[in-house]
Amino acid sequence: MQKIFDEVNSLDNKCYERYYLNEDILMEHASDGIKQYINKKFHKNSTILIVCGSGNNGADGITLARLLYGEYDVSLYLYKEPKTAIGKLQLKRAQAVGIKSIKKLATSYDVVVDCVFGSGLSGDLDDKSLSIIKKLNDMKAHKIACDIPSGIQKNGVVSKEIFKADSTLTMGALKMALFLDNVKEYVGKIKVIDLGVSSKLYEDKSNSYLLEKSDLKLPLRDKLNTNKGTFGHLAVIAGQKEGAANLSAMAGFALGSGLVSLVAHEKIICKPYIMQSHFIPKNTTALALGMGLGKYDKSEIKTILKEKIPKVVDADLFYSDDIKVVIDQKNCVLTPHPKEFCSLLKILELTDIAVEELQKHRMQYVKEFCKKYSNVVLVLKGANTIIAQGKKLYINPLGDSRLSFGGSGDVLAGFIASLLAQGYEAIEAAKQGSIIHTLSAKKSKKNKYALSPFDLIKGVSRL
Repeated sequence: MQKIFDEVNSLDNKCYERYYLNEDILMEHASDGIKQYINKKFHKNSTILIVCGSGNNGADGITLARLLYGEYDVSLYLYKEPKTAIGKLQLKRAQAVGIKSIKKLATSYDVVVDCVFGSGLSGDLDDKSLSIIKKLNDMKAHKIACDIPSGIQKNGVVSKEIFKADSTLTMGALKMALFLDNVKEYVGKIKVIDLGVSSKLYEDKSNSYLLEKSDLKLPLRDKLNTNKGTFGHLAVIAGQKEGAANLSAMAGFALGSGLVSLVAHEKIICKPYIMQSHFIPKNTTALALGMGLGKYDKSEIKTILKEKIPKVVDADLFYSDDIKVVIDQKNCVLTPHPKEFCSLLKILELTDIAVEELQKHRMQYVKEFCKKYSNVVLVLKGANTIIAQGKKLYINPLGDSRLSFGGSGDVLAGFIASLLAQGYEAIEAAKQGSIIHTLSAKKSKKNKYALSPFDLIKGVSRL
């Protein structure tokens, strides 16, 4: 698990004030970190284009050109002349070792390094800037973004054209802007470059974290004297579209719930290991409801929602005022996708926005929601799923297009509910359920387009 920061200027300032590292030293370390990455990935004499803007991101690129010069075939292109004092100094140093900036770009290089804007970009790009980014994207090369791909603004808003990186080498610490859904296509693999001190010294406290594969903690059964009741009883409410509840129930069983019951008015077809009941069993340790619910007796739903049992609430309930019953319950996990979350925000009179607006400012709206409703756990599904409670926020970046199919969310709800049934705290159940969901998909040997909910359910046995 790594810390994520909304901004790192304060962390740079700490280096200046506490560790006596000036701007020049930090810049040398930043550029040397990119050099080390290139040394590992590419053979000597590879052709490398470094495109620099007028700010400190451009100064990083000029420094990199000097460090690589002599071992690689380096082309330095100054999109704009340096304006900062450190940028002008770095250009003098580069020229002193023999580097001359080029005036015309070739169409192909082994490596292209984007040092045009970085994390300081604010406001829309002009036509000239959009044109240079497009040219870089059209080139055949391994593309590296210095700090943040150009075209991503520091507040996370994206431009019409964004540098599409294979690798983003970000300076000092992870930035929140790198983990919005609308930039996932552009950041590639993200690596943090140290700036003269270790990350432990550079970073401060943060309430935001990036989940990693190493954070996976499966519900392994290490006790010997057990029975089926030891591992909880999950009850899944089945509505009009009972298939959704069926998937959640199967997922819950696959992830270790000792007992799983479908609660339905009528008998439905299900796996023989899934029990059925017309009522919530007395020994139920967790509930899952909302998936495929459709039209359901409102008074009955309110009664179920008032149950003092850990629960996962999903899908159809985010379009109903009944959601207000659970909105501040402890041990309750909400699992909306963006459209459902917009509906929830409207019902709660927090804001009335379209999905497009939400996706531009996902972190902002999640934080606003969790500030007011600090007891529930929110799992906002997406390309980078957000799990949040109170002031704590976690991002799961491990998912990809494999999970984009009907029923995927039902399986996720079942995984989280299964862990709740087994006694996990709500926030931990949400984190682990989300990690399991994404890693189960990646374990599949099928093509990305060929996965089904059953593959996700089967996949947990291979984790």
